[in-house]
Amino acid sequence: MGLSSALNTASSIFSNTSAQMAVVSKNISNSGNADYSRRDSTLTTSVNGSKLNPTARSEDALLQRHNLTATSALSAQNVVTGALDQLQGAMGGNGYATSPSTFISKLESSLQSFAASPGNTTLAQSVVSDAKDVANSLSQASAAVQTLRRESDENISQQVSTLRDLLNQFQTANDAVKTGTASNRDVNDELDKRDQILGKISEIVGVQTVVRDNKDMAIYTSDGTTLFEAKPRDILFAPQPGYDATTTGNAVYIDGVPLKPGTGGNTSAMGSLQANLQIRDTIAPKFQAQLDEISRGLVTQFSEKDQSGAGLPNLPGLFTWAGGTVPASGTVQAGISSSITVNAAIDVTQGGNAALLRDGGINGASYVSNTTGAAGYATLLQGYVSGLTAKIPFDGTTDLNTSLSVSDYASSSIGWLEEYRSQASDSKDTKKAAASTASQALLSVTGVSLDEELSKLLDLEQSYKASTKIVSTVNDMLQALMAAVR
Repeated sequence: MGLSSALNTASSIFSNTSAQMAVVSKNISNSGNADYSRRDSTLTTSVNGSKLNPTARSEDALLQRHNLTATSALSAQNVVTGALDQLQGAMGGNGYATSPSTFISKLESSLQSFAASPGNTTLAQSVVSDAKDVANSLSQASAAVQTLRRESDENISQQVSTLRDLLNQFQTANDAVKTGTASNRDVNDELDKRDQILGKISEIVGVQTVVRDNKDMAIYTSDGTTLFEAKPRDILFAPQPGYDATTTGNAVYIDGVPLKPGTGGNTSAMGSLQANLQIRDTIAPKFQAQLDEISRGLVTQFSEKDQSGAGLPNLPGLFTWAGGTVPASGTVQAGISSSITVNAAIDVTQGGNAALLRDGGINGASYVSNTTGAAGYATLLQGYVSGLTAKIPFDGTTDLNTSLSVSDYASSSIGWLEEYRSQASDSKDTKKAAASTASQALLSVTGVSLDEELSKLLDLEQSYKASTKIVSTVNDMLQALMAAVR
C-alpha cells in the first residue's frame, strides 16, 4: 500500500466513523423520546473500499398498526369508563346511597309505618319528606345525565377541532416526507414527526394507513372512511347549545359519512370520538329513559281515582310533574324525571295538608276516599304500599324487564348501570395491558437501547484509534523519508 493510499484509507475511516458516531450520539440523546425511532448507519465493503450507506430508520409496519389499534381501543375505553364512573358518582358512589332505588326503599318503609298508624301526623310528614327525597334524587339524576350528555357533546366538538388541526399538521409532515424522498434526502426526522402526529390522531379516531410511492401515506378510519389522502377530508359537526331528555345530538361526518357510536361496556368504539358519541347517544339516553320510567311508575301508582262516580280521569296524587297528568301505561314519558315533584297539596312547607295522603282529595272533593275523616282509615295507604310492590308494565326499549314493580325496576336500573360500569372497568384493564404490550413490542424494534449504543460507540472509538495509528505511522515514514533525503 502506498503512502497516499494509506492516507486516503485513513481519511475514509475518519469520515465514515465521524458520520456513524453522529448517528449513535443522536440515538443516545433521544433514548428517552418515545416518538423517536432508532437510526442505524452501516458500511458496505467492496474491492473499492468501504462505503457509508444511507442512515436507516428502525420501523415495523405490522407492530405500528397493532400499536395504533391498541391506542385507539384504550382511548375509547377510558372515555366510556370515566362516564360510567361519573354516573355512579351522581348516584352516591359505590353504595349508590343517593340513588332513587335507595330512597324508594325508605319511602316504602315510612308508608308501611304510616299505614299501621294512620292517625299519626308525624308519620304522615315523614312520608312526605321521604317522597321529596325520591323526587329530588330522580330530578338530580336526570340533571346529571343531561350534564354528561352536554359535556360529551362539548368533548366531541373539541376533538373534531383537534382532529382537523392534527390532519393539517400531518399534511405538512407528509408533504415533507414525499418531497424529501423524491430528492433522495434523509427524511427520518420527518417520518418521526409524521408518526407522532398519527399516534395522536389514533387517540381520537381509529385509523388504518396505506403507504404509497415516495412514502406518501393515506389514512382511513377503522370503518374504511377516507380521513386523509393527499389532503385532509372534511370533518363536520354542529354542537347543540343544551341538552334535555328530548334533545338529539348531531352526528359527526367524516368525508360525508356519519361516524358510528361504540356499543357495549367493552366498547367497540375506536378512539375518543366514537366513545363520546356512545355516551351521548346510547348510554346516557338509556339511563335517562329508565329514570323516566321510574318517575312515570311513581306518578301512576300514587295517582288518585275519581270517587264521585262522575267518570273523572285519574290525576297525579303524591307525585306530580310538569305535565300534570297520569302518563300512558308502559310508554316512556321523556323528561318526566326532570320535573317530578311532591304535590304541593300535601306538602306542609307549601301550606299543604299531609293528611290528604291518607284520606284522598289531593285533587278536590271528587277524589276523597275517607269521607268521614276517620283517623284510623288506612285503605289508601295500604293500597300505596301494595302499589310499590305490584308488577306494572314498563317500556321495552329501556333494556330492563317489562313487568316489574316500581321498587324492583328502580333496583334493576342500578343493577344495569353497575353491570355496564363493571364490564367497562374490567375491559379498561384488559385494553390497558394490550396497549402496553403493543407499545413495548414496537419499542423493542424502534426504541433506543443505551447499552447497545454505548457498545457501538466503543467500537467506533476503536476504529477511530486504528485510523489515527495509520496516520501516525505514515507520518513517521514521511519523516524518515525526508531525513534520508536531507
